[in-house]
Order: sequence, then structure tokens, then C-alpha cells
Amino acid sequence: MTETYQPHGRHLIAGEWVDGTETFLSDPVSGEASAFAVGGAAEIDRACQAAEAAFASYGWSRRDERAAFLEAIADAIEARGPAITDIGTRETGLPAARLEGERGRTTGQLRLFASHIRDGAYLDRRRDAALPDRKPAPRPDIRLVQRPIGPVGVFGASNFPLAFSTAGGDTASALAAGCPVVVKGHPAHPGTAEIVAEAILEAIKATGQHAGVFSLIQSNTNAAGEALVKHPLIKAIGFTGSLRGGRALFDIAVAREEPIPFYGELGSVNPVFVLPRAADARAAGIGRDWAGSLTMGVGQFCTNPGVVVMPAGAAAERFETAAREALSAAGPQPMLTRGIAGAYRDGVARVAASNAVRTVLSGNAEGREAMPALFATDGETFASNLELGEEVFGPMGIIVTARSDDEMVAIATRMHGQLTATLQMDPDDADLARRLMPVLERKAGRLLANGFPTGVEVVDAMMHGGPYPASTSAASTSVGTMAIRRFLRPVAFQGFADALLDDDLLA
Repeated sequence: MTETYQPHGRHLIAGEWVDGTETFLSDPVSGEASAFAVGGAAEIDRACQAAEAAFASYGWSRRDERAAFLEAIADAIEARGPAITDIGTRETGLPAARLEGERGRTTGQLRLFASHIRDGAYLDRRRDAALPDRKPAPRPDIRLVQRPIGPVGVFGASNFPLAFSTAGGDTASALAAGCPVVVKGHPAHPGTAEIVAEAILEAIKATGQHAGVFSLIQSNTNAAGEALVKHPLIKAIGFTGSLRGGRALFDIAVAREEPIPFYGELGSVNPVFVLPRAADARAAGIGRDWAGSLTMGVGQFCTNPGVVVMPAGAAAERFETAAREALSAAGPQPMLTRGIAGAYRDGVARVAASNAVRTVLSGNAEGREAMPALFATDGETFASNLELGEEVFGPMGIIVTARSDDEMVAIATRMHGQLTATLQMDPDDADLARRLMPVLERKAGRLLANGFPTGVEVVDAMMHGGPYPASTSAASTSVGTMAIRRFLRPVAFQGFADALLDDDLLA
């Protein structure tokens, strides 16, 4: 039987549920709206002060203790599974199966980080033993280890109410590193954030953590987010969202008296390059599969493949026909918020009004719903209208036809930074693939062969980031165990006796 969750609408600050003087109403796809407290600078300050107090103990806690805490969070989330699915589907309109899968990903990555820190390899321990007899001067004993940087601010993402929000990858990796977390919840799914925060609080109590190790501040304004980035006790930020909003917060982070790293995932069109032999052999099949990836989750994935580049000619026509037919069969679907749906329609209208494209399928929908849209243009036009390569968040795609292999390489060269780039190729396309790969390697964090980028594995080898504007730090990932590196810094200890060093340094 489905459990119905009724939100109480308060912030979680240092182990206490806190009311606010102002409230905002949620905007669920189904069911009644709920009132939530609006947090601001005062609530952020209280949460950050608590996080700093928690860091005095949590930052030096044993790895096995932190691992047990992460596993306890996963257990508490799973215990609330039906209720999380209930509130998540009502708030976002995402199908129950999608949310159940995302919940599994969320608990899976919590347990993955628990295993990762128990192993200890992430500490990157190094030692150069003392050389007391070295001439002309002795060398002291030097040891290096990775240490947590301090309290971390995390922004919940609109499109992943679980895996990139309250207890998502940023929170999991920061807690694993030894960093307390202050989450600014996303107003698209505040009830979902609240019930997950309840699970974290249960885990805090069960494992005896300092109450300030986690706080959730709800808000539907920019004030709380700006206060979080500006707060002097916050040492890093994890963010997934729009280019405009992320860039504004990034600018605040680097303009602080003490600049801090801002790990923002901002925008990507994830180009798919269909090489000539693959196009000749299977254009229609690739077109249908691409349409399925484009419309997955109503196109609300950061890895949504919004641009296809392929040779002009009969194969491109077959691709376009198959893609149009598949996209036409997709009915209207609710987007995560009315604002996102409105922004999607504005983006489609902007592209449709351009003389640079031909409309293949217009995405007409109203209110909170969206329909797929498809456009086509040639390589020369695409390369001279860079705005066509900007992300439109939703199920909109552009087919770009190239006159030659050289033009395909030129298009790749002119593209902005991306999370992913894909090559659809057959064995006889190897020479062109070898030309494209070094170009695309500089443009994207993950390269795929004969697949589609929607679906990001949470594993050690995953890279989910890329050159700007895909992210603000091309050297970091927000998915996979390497994400922990964002919230660590190397510290060297020189000349200390073993009695003064902890287990992480002595192992």
C-alpha cells in the first residue's frame, strides 16, 4: 500500500526542525500544495555555525565511523521508500519507476562512498622517509595525506530530487570526506527534500554524530543561496543547475574575501556525431534511438543529446524521418516546474524564429507540459550561429548536416565545453574517429562510442564534468568516487613523531 507523506514545512538546523516567519507554497503536479518556511541569511548563518562546530569532531572522525553513518542514511532512506516515491511523484510528475530507480542510485552511491573511504586509497598517502645522513643537509621525514576542507554548501537540483539533491552525490561525497553539509533545498520538490532530511536526522542520532553535521534550509528565493555562498565558514559549494544561475553564484564565490571553489554543473548539449559508414548502414535506427534518449525524462537530463552532427545526403534524410516519427509519437508530459516549462517553450520559440534553422517538428504544449521539438540546419550555418549550440533544457533537438569529414571536424572544433560527446560509428569510420577524438577530448568530460549519454554510471571511473560551460571545474566530477576529491586538500606533516600522528597518516 502506498504511504502518503504530509510535509511539515520546516527547516532542519542542527538537529532541530525550525519554523520560519514567512512561507511559500509548493506547486505539485498532483495533490494539494504545502506551505514551507522561507529561509534567509539568519537561517543560513545558524546552520553554518553548527556545521563549523560539527567539523571540530566530524572532520577528524574515523573513516569507519563515517562509513557507518553513510550506510545508516541509506538504510533510513530505504525504510521511507514508498513515502518518498509518493511525495516525489506528486511534486515533480516523474513516474514512480523513475523515482524508485533514482532512490536506488542515491542509496547505492552512499554505500559506494562508505566502501571507498573504508578502503583508504583516496587519502593518497605519501611518505618520504628521513635521511639523517644526507649531505650537505639531512632530510626530514615528510608525510602527506588528504584532509577535509571544512563545511560545504550544496544546492539541490531541480531535475534529480534524490540523486543530486538533499542526500545526493555532492552531500554523500562531502560527508564521506569529513565535511559537514548545509543544503539549500530546491523549491521544485521541498517535500521530497524534507523527508530525505528526516532520514539523515535519524542516521545522525543512530550513529551519534554531532547535530550540526547536516542542515536543510528551504527557500524559493535567491537570498538563501547567495547567503550560503557568501558565508565565511563555507569552504566549497556543490551546484547543479542553470548556466545563468550557476555563473552568478560562481562569481560570488570567487569574489569573496576568501575565494572558495565552486563546483558547478551548468549546461551542455552533448553532441552526437554520426559518422558516414554508420549513417549509411543504420541511420533510421540511430534516429529512433536518439529520439528515445532526447525525450527521456521529458528531456530534463544534463546529458540530454540535443545536437546531432552527420553527413548530408540520403542517410540524413532517413535519420530525420525516423527521429520525427518517434518524436511525434511522444505525447505531452509535465515538466518539473512551470518555470522550466516556460523556459523550454521560450527556448524553442527562439530557435524556431531564427532564419538559421528549418522546423521539422514544433513542440506545441501549454502550462506545465512540454512536447518534443526538432530542427535542422547545415554545418556552415550552425558554425556561424553559436547560439544554436546553447542548451535548451527539455526535449528539443537540432540535426546538423556536414558536407564533408573536414566540416564535421570543424564543427567539433567550434563547439563549447560539454559533459559528453558521442561517436556513432562502424569499423570503417575509424580514420575519421581518430581525427575527431583528440578534438572532442578537449571539449567533453566523457566520450562515448555507439551509445547515448543519458544514464550516468556511479562507478570509480566515471567523469561527470567538462570544460566550461558544462562545469566550472573541468578537473572534477560530480558522479563517481573521484567526486570526493572536490572536498579534500593535501596536508604535509614534516618531522613529527609517530605518537602525534593519526591512523590515516601511519597506515
